[in-house]
Amino acid sequence: MILFPAIDLKEGQCVRLKLGEMDTATVYNPDPGAQARAFEDQGFEWLHVVDLDGAFAGESRNGDAVEAILKSTKNPVQLGGGIRTLAHIEAWLDKGLARVILGTVAVRDPDLVKEACKAFPGKIAVGIDARGGKVAVEGWAEASSLGALELAKKFEGAGVAAIIYTDIDRDGVLTGINWDATIEMADEVSIPVIASGGLASLADIVRMTMPDARKLEGAISGRALYDGRIDPSEALAILTKAKASA
Repeated sequence: MILFPAIDLKEGQCVRLKLGEMDTATVYNPDPGAQARAFEDQGFEWLHVVDLDGAFAGESRNGDAVEAILKSTKNPVQLGGGIRTLAHIEAWLDKGLARVILGTVAVRDPDLVKEACKAFPGKIAVGIDARGGKVAVEGWAEASSLGALELAKKFEGAGVAAIIYTDIDRDGVLTGINWDATIEMADEVSIPVIASGGLASLADIVRMTMPDARKLEGAISGRALYDGRIDPSEALAILTKAKASA
């Protein structure tokens, strides 16, 4: 069970949004590389990065910031936001990313995702961002008629390394993860699922260790870490203890 600290990038800075709205951005650190080092020093083993500007634009917009992160941490990094082509995927993997997260293109062109999984085994994750159970794309700006679980099932057997499932209605507002929907997805597909959106307190960390949630690969935390609502050492200790007793 992995706790992924999140770095969301807007105009080169580490920010957090509420409900995915760009005009709600709060800047937490102007130096993404320093934030990556801080998370590593706190004991985290992975890093989850999103290029918010890229997600809206459909192409990378915070490349320098991402490269600064890669140079600043030894931890594996997964990146999403505006990555839409095989060439773009390959370019980022060549720069040292552990995983590339494909979101909008997973809806628009699922065959490209499957092709990427074959070309880069173990390196491709799918980001499924849902509002009211329906998938949203283009940086959450556009709704689709596609159900989140329906999309997840399209990639069974394709070699997707993980699905990152975000409940947009909970993102950045500290109301707790939508465990029911996330665990339902994990029950329905064989692909590892990562919970995202709304992680609020140590209660959510404890919830991660419950028997029905242990099938998840982990969960992503953003605002709760930046605001100090979650103490990294306490959170990681809970997960380490649960892993030891599994």
